[in-house]
Amino acid sequence: MPYEPPPYLAELTLAEIAEQVANRKLPPVEGWAPQQIGESEMRIAADGTWYHEGDPIRRPAMVRAFSGLLTRDDAGQHWLVTPFEKLSIEVDDAAFVAVDCVMRDGDIAFRLNTDELVVAGPDNAIRAAGDPETPAIYLHVRRGCEARLNRSTYGQLADIAMETSGDDLNQGLMVTSQGAIFSLLP
Repeated sequence: MPYEPPPYLAELTLAEIAEQVANRKLPPVEGWAPQQIGESEMRIAADGTWYHEGDPIRRPAMVRAFSGLLTRDDAGQHWLVTPFEKLSIEVDDAAFVAVDCVMRDGDIAFRLNTDELVVAGPDNAIRAAGDPETPAIYLHVRRGCEARLNRSTYGQLADIAMETSGDDLNQGLMVTSQGAIFSLLP
């Protein structure tokens, strides 16, 4: 069955975005208890490129498949989990890259480099890191994994903050999604 990426984010309503999110079927990684632990010889670069044994993985379908198996533990270690194996994976910055965002009906939706859609909110928090000169904005995706907003997506989010804040910037750049408030300043 050929892969069809979700439609352009700016063309979707919030209901259509929610439907896309609900239709994403992820493996039940949380219920698996693999007995074998090892090294995957894989790495996710800061730009979102996946590597195996030093070579980039060129098939987007493989990256999407692996990304559904990804988790991060409390110590910050990323893992690829199957029913039989738990393999460590090196992640330079964040496991995903947010490549687009849009505000619909008061909520903010993001498209990831894996074509997955995520709506920011209490379960998918936006986190500001870095320093005021060079902020880094992250979005919680799932299972401890985050997406770092690329430069253009950060610009889109800052525009949303400016539009929704109006003249009240005393508290800094803030956005609201699904009832949760997030600061864009570290």
